[in-house]
Amino acid sequence: MCSNCGVSINEVKSGEFAERMMTILNHGALNLMISIGYRTGLFDVMSKLEPSTSEEIAEASGLDERYVREWLGAMVTGEIIDHDHEKKSYSLPQEHAAWLTREAVPNNIAVTAQWMSILGSVESKIVECFKNGGGVPYDAFERFHEVMSDESSQTVIAPLIDQTLPLLPGITKKLEEGIEVLDVGCGSGFALVHMAKEFPNSRFTGYDISEEAVNRGNSHTAEHGLTNVILIAKDVAEFDDVQKYDLITTFDAVHDQADPDRVLSNINRALKDDGVYLMQDIAGSSHVHNNMDHPLAPLLYTTSCMHCMTVSLSQNGKGLGAMWGKELATDMVNNAGFTQVEIKEQPHDPINYYYIIRK
Repeated sequence: MCSNCGVSINEVKSGEFAERMMTILNHGALNLMISIGYRTGLFDVMSKLEPSTSEEIAEASGLDERYVREWLGAMVTGEIIDHDHEKKSYSLPQEHAAWLTREAVPNNIAVTAQWMSILGSVESKIVECFKNGGGVPYDAFERFHEVMSDESSQTVIAPLIDQTLPLLPGITKKLEEGIEVLDVGCGSGFALVHMAKEFPNSRFTGYDISEEAVNRGNSHTAEHGLTNVILIAKDVAEFDDVQKYDLITTFDAVHDQADPDRVLSNINRALKDDGVYLMQDIAGSSHVHNNMDHPLAPLLYTTSCMHCMTVSLSQNGKGLGAMWGKELATDMVNNAGFTQVEIKEQPHDPINYYYIIRK
């Protein structure tokens, strides 16, 4: 019997849920420590070391031993790092390193672990939004563009040339010959830089509302000495290009927009009649009951609530959220004037759908 509510409860079910909650608490704590392991380079260092003491690991990584030792405690009890008590040594199994180090790209899950601390930093602001509505703007999220670049290196850039572009029949040949390409919501433009180096005969333009991201991207472009890339700080709901581009891309960008309908209409207008629009966006259904078997649904809904949706609402926007889903996405693309929509998936990417869209 529940003493507070006077309702009989299933004690077995209640106990199982309590155990699950303990697991969630432990996993939440480990997520933070995994993020620290990535940011400090500890996983990278340990992947190269023989079994070592905390002092040896701290010296090799250039970090404070006391903090390293406490971090190792979390990693050992979380069964991520192995520990030999007799030798006082620690080691990172190669099977784990394959998912935690910079050399593991595009499979480095530690990159994604960084999002939890970023989202947690705005928790109080999100609570206020629950009470009063509105949203939390981009500039409230510390390190957002840095971590987004890390994430994009895995989900966008690493597979772009060999796996993503081949989804579009004939596009590689056209890029080699020379075409006009636009990335809408380009962020720091790393995807464009990657393509510009691979296809020097084509011309690449990127629009993003964030001046910080665009400045970061332009510095990156200059470092590579590229002259076929231009990044422009621009509200993508406002651009008015007409029949200009052979290929337009958006990488997990549309669902964040304040006015996604207008953005999609702008893309339709800017695309040549024989052009193609590639929209990489979050995989999922518009209906929550269809997402019960999605392996990352809780993570995606959480990220949506605490970033994607709230950023849009902070601009008095639509607040689609990351889990807008393929049903709504398809309707909106059609309403923007497109007539052909094909949805593809890739084995390396459980997070995204790839929409191949034509007029």
